[in-house]
Amino acid sequence: MDLKNKFIQFLSTVFPANSTEWALFAVFLSVYGTLGTVIAVDYRIIFDDRIPWDAYFSFDNRAIVLTGGGYERHPLANYFFEWLREFALMFSGGQKNEIFRLVLAWCSNFAVSLSLIQIFKYLKNIIGLPNRFSLLTVFFFSAFSTNILLSFTPETYTYTLFLLVLFNYYAALKIRQDEVIPASALTLAAVGIGGLTVTNVVKVYIPLLFQRKIFSNWKNLGKAALRVVISIAVFLLLFMYRMDFKFMQFLDKSGAQFEKFSQQKVTPYWDMMASWFLGGNILFAGFELRDYHNKKGFEYKALFMDVFDNWVSHAVIGAIIILLIWSWLKNLKNKLANILMLSLLVDVVIHGILRFGLHTSYIYGGHFVFVFPLMVGWLFHAYRSSFKMITSLFIVLMLIFSYVLLNNIFRMTEFFRFLELYYR
Repeated sequence: MDLKNKFIQFLSTVFPANSTEWALFAVFLSVYGTLGTVIAVDYRIIFDDRIPWDAYFSFDNRAIVLTGGGYERHPLANYFFEWLREFALMFSGGQKNEIFRLVLAWCSNFAVSLSLIQIFKYLKNIIGLPNRFSLLTVFFFSAFSTNILLSFTPETYTYTLFLLVLFNYYAALKIRQDEVIPASALTLAAVGIGGLTVTNVVKVYIPLLFQRKIFSNWKNLGKAALRVVISIAVFLLLFMYRMDFKFMQFLDKSGAQFEKFSQQKVTPYWDMMASWFLGGNILFAGFELRDYHNKKGFEYKALFMDVFDNWVSHAVIGAIIILLIWSWLKNLKNKLANILMLSLLVDVVIHGILRFGLHTSYIYGGHFVFVFPLMVGWLFHAYRSSFKMITSLFIVLMLIFSYVLLNNIFRMTEFFRFLELYYR
């Protein structure tokens, strides 16, 4: 394949490729864009130089935009956010004003909207679902609290969501066509995905476990190992360069971060798992106000998510988890479904077992929440020959989608009341 055809194929993989996809992209850009524009222009919360962290839901917008975050967790994010920051400043005339915030919000909107298009492509081109099932599933996903928040939030999670969904779609295309994932693609994925959040780098290598004859042929295994070594070497070299090759300092700081973010909180463990890790990335719960200051005399109000306080939200999240597990059981021999579930299990280990960041795990959805709609898609596929079953699943998903949408719209009105009171 010549360079021109490869470039065209790349564009068609990353961006909308037909009228349906372009229409969806326009819808998502418009809806999320309206939300982000209002928040960016009328309120200060997206970026305020006086507020270093935690203005809403523990997002560290200012720290991320200015520095890329701590190198021990976001080793190469500083380079990306330096470009993003300079891009926004170019439009705002060098000022961190409402235009600066607007550009940041629209960049996030663009990334989240493209992520949803990748979900639709996967549902259509990999799973092979008809339009009505693909559209319902992608609209269901678009109403998740994670996507609503990330659509205007300049954070690592926003761009990690896009890169992870894109890579999973790309890997699925390769595996379905019995092609290997080249070293160049693995390296770019490791640097991009692992560079934004280091723990996600392991997800880049999960698809290699399911390539054809990878373990039955020593030659294939050796080639795969070489590609992994090359990609890890490049990633580590860039990582070490960022740290000025002070590896022991990285270990010390990582240990301190683990201790800080994995301490047991007063909220019961299962409440944190149900309401924040599993639930908070899909449904907004109630909100909690706290008083914060920036250690330089400026005080501000911070908003956090409370645990679920009604049985309906628990029931809806429970139903989604049942659909997820049901889909996995129906697709145990499906390589692509197993890739998705192993990717999710990485986050279950990090947040659920090691408890890292579990008390604020409702902000980590960009790392794993895309697995939910794709596994629902695989469940539809498993029952494609049963009209009765697939119709029942469609109705169930429609009911769940309706509750998620209405709940999150209602909670966003509360969010705007918070903005109106404290962030004009």
